[in-house]
Order: sequence, then structure tokens, then C-alpha cells
Amino acid sequence: MARGNAALSLLPTRRLGPLFWALFAGAMNDNLLKNAYVVLVAFREAQSSQATEIIVTIATAVFILPYFLFSALAGEIADKYEKSWLLRQTKLAEIGVVILGALSLLGDSIVFQLGVLFLLGVQATVFGPVKYAALPELLPETELLAANALVDAGTFLAILIGTIVGGLLILVPGGRIATGAALVALALFGYGASQFIPPTGRAHAGVRLRANILASTWEVAGQAHERPEVWRAVLGISWFWLVGAAVISQFPNYAKEYLGADNQVVTLFLALNSIGVGCGSLAANRILRGAITARLVPWSALAMGAFTFDLWLASPAPQTASALSGIGAFLAVADNWRIVGDLVGVALSAGIFVVPLYAIMQARSDERERARVVAGNNILNALFIVAAGGGSAIMLKLGSGVPAIFLVLGVANAALAAALALRRPGLLRLRSRPR
Repeated sequence: MARGNAALSLLPTRRLGPLFWALFAGAMNDNLLKNAYVVLVAFREAQSSQATEIIVTIATAVFILPYFLFSALAGEIADKYEKSWLLRQTKLAEIGVVILGALSLLGDSIVFQLGVLFLLGVQATVFGPVKYAALPELLPETELLAANALVDAGTFLAILIGTIVGGLLILVPGGRIATGAALVALALFGYGASQFIPPTGRAHAGVRLRANILASTWEVAGQAHERPEVWRAVLGISWFWLVGAAVISQFPNYAKEYLGADNQVVTLFLALNSIGVGCGSLAANRILRGAITARLVPWSALAMGAFTFDLWLASPAPQTASALSGIGAFLAVADNWRIVGDLVGVALSAGIFVVPLYAIMQARSDERERARVVAGNNILNALFIVAAGGGSAIMLKLGSGVPAIFLVLGVANAALAAALALRRPGLLRLRSRPR
């Protein structure tokens, strides 16, 4: 078994290393380009802050739309064709998309940039099912939990790096050209890494590709429901994304309106979240010693509830400071360390919560339809993310304030933990079984 820090020993191997670096480069590229666009929009002189918020919201919707439209088809494609070949094709397509992205940075056409974001979303939609479905075909079940821990940690680290680099690089002299060059370089690196992914040798030519998006989406989403253990894992993964979206989306408003802090503190919060989820992911593998079981899920849900509840308790009243404080001033206030601790606690707990669920989803799915199950999971994830955004927007519109969102999450996670604890015997049946 790959346990603890020994999980890192998988990175130099062909079983995981090439796939890990291919997806790391892709996640970094997605967020580098997205944040570069956000900064360009925010710094356009003739644009009001309200118009900027609308454009950023539209951009987010454009990127996530392909998950609803094409996830089912992506799952069918990933089950039909040999996965290492398909991974290389998706990384090759990424090169073309980021070249368009680099060109779009040279002008100020929002329509062109939104079009590139849509194409990037399509590429990510196709890549998602095949990368997760490939893991059980590249690794034995005893290494599956460790591989998911590394993939999860690497993804969040790549998101963080891409977000920070995209925001900083675009603002330096010649930043548009430098950002475009970085995008192409990352895409080439990812494609190069994909060349070393071993062939899985598994394909199911009988899988039918359907043009009816609604029918195929409905069927693919339902395939995960056919096995209760897989369905519970998919629901849990979607809950992870709902909590993450609800918390992270409020970082800017929370820092500015309640902590009197500037964008440096928002970046700090994003870093704490990414590092926390990554560390929690690796901790889950260490605690479970590579065993595929859901026994940590109720406890980690309870921990998420406790930390989000305490974040509500620790939140100050809205601030009216004329000047916003940076990281140094923020950390100089003793009470703010409690907030930092709560944010790290939420992220750590979330990492421990989600990694076993990904492993369960992969290991317990039928090999012939595993990618379609992952695609169904991606559809549900997107729905939960949209629900998080919609619910938060409604609460803010009603004047509840950002801390009230943390309170709702705290209570909801505690309720989830209680429900899972009552069903603990059923969850324990999800332990690893020999192949």
C-alpha cells in the first residue's frame, strides 16, 4: 500500500507521474487564463465595478456550461476509446485552445475571450471523465487512494498557482505576451507529459455515442444511481464542491466588508484553502493506510461543520474602514488568527472528506461504464456549485450577510454528519474488497 508520505513515491512512476503532470499543467492553465481575463476586465478604465461583476459572472457561467452540455458525451467517448490515447488527444486540443487564448489577450474583445473560455470548458469537460476513469486502470486498488490524494492535492495547488500567476503576470510590462507564452508553454508541457502515460489497453467499442444531449445526460447521470455505494460517493463529492464554492466565493466580500482587508488577504485565504485541501487529501491516505473505506467521512463532515460554525462565531460586524489593510496588518490582529485557523480547518476537513469518496466512486463502478459514472458525477458537481452560488446570492439579497452563509454551512454539515453516523453500518460496507 502507498501510505503517508510514501504516496509521493508514486509521482516518479509511469503509473501516475505522467498523468499527474498532464492534469497539473491543465488545471494551472485553466486558472491562469481565467484570472488573467478577470484582471483585464477589472482594470478597464471605462468599466464600472457593477459591469465588471456581471462580466465575471457571465465568464464563470460560460466556463461551466460545457459540463452540463457535454459531460454525458465525454463519458461515452472515454468509455469507448482507449484512455491513454484519448488523454493525449485532449491535451493536443488544449494547445490549440490556449493559442487562441494567447491571441485573445492581445485585444479587448470580450466576445472572443468568452469564446475561448467556452472552448477551454469543453476541453476540461472531456478531460475530466477520462483522467479519473484511467486511474483504476493504471494502478492497483491498493494504490488508488494514494493516487487520488495526490491528484486532489496537485489540482488545488495548480489552481492556486495558476490564479496567482495569472493575476500578477498580466500586469507586468508586456504582460499580455508573457501570459500568452506561459499558456502555450504549459500546454506543451502537459502534452509532452501525456506521451508517457502507459496504454491501458481497455476500450469498449460497443459504447454508443448519442447526439441527443438531454437523453444521454439523463441516462449518464442515472448510471451512478444504479449502485448505492457509488451514488452516495457521488453525492458526497458534490457536497464537497458545494461547500467549497459557497466558502471561496465569499472571500472577497468577507475580507473587504467584515475584516477591512484588501485583495492580498483574499489571496492568503485562497492559498490557505488550496494548501489545506491538499494536506487533508494526503492525510486521508495516511490515516486510512490506503484502504478504500468511507469511515472518515462522517467525522470529516462534522469537522467541516464545527469549523464553519466557529467561523460564523468569530466573524466581526461589518467594517466601514476607509483604507483596507494588507496581510501584515491583518495578521497583527490576534482575533484574526482564529479566522485563519477556521479556514484551514475547513479545508483540511474537506480534503479528508472527499478523497475516499473519489476512490470509492472509481473502485466500485463497473469498468465498462466507469467514465460515464464520472461524467454523471461532474454533472451533479456542476449543479451543486450552481446551487451554492444561487443560494448564497439569495441570502445576500435578503440581507443576511456573509457570516450567515457560514452558519448555514455549519448546521448543514453537522446534519450531514448526523445522518451519516446513523447509516454508519452501511458506510462501513464500502471497505476495500479484493479484485
